[in-house]
Amino acid sequence: MSRSLASLRKAALTRQGGTCFYCRLPIWENDPEPFRHRFGLSERQLWPLRATAEHLIARQDGGRDTPANIVAACIHCNRTRHRCKRPASPQELRERVQRRMASGGWHPACSFEAFPVLAGIAK
Repeated sequence: MSRSLASLRKAALTRQGGTCFYCRLPIWENDPEPFRHRFGLSERQLWPLRATAEHLIARQDGGRDTPANIVAACIHCNRTRHRCKRPASPQELRERVQRRMASGGWHPACSFEAFPVLAGIAK
């Protein structure tokens, strides 16, 4: 990742209050240990919550590395968006994720029974 993209991700993470643009769960950037201990997460639960730089308009579609086009998203949300032949728009995915989160789904590594602290944050 380029230095400028890393700084854009960091700025987006700050703007978003340390949460994923899509699922609104807390995400971590550089040092996983304080985050893991804060929420009592296992290694398996920790890694899908790592912050990534998400292009709202993909580079292949002409999106650029600009503050308006970069948000911070957890690995799970970022990868899920791009698995489809026609990825959902950022707003479509955000709405779908919020509906799934409200019904207790979406994040496979984030069973809300496993860490209730995050269940309160996601709603």
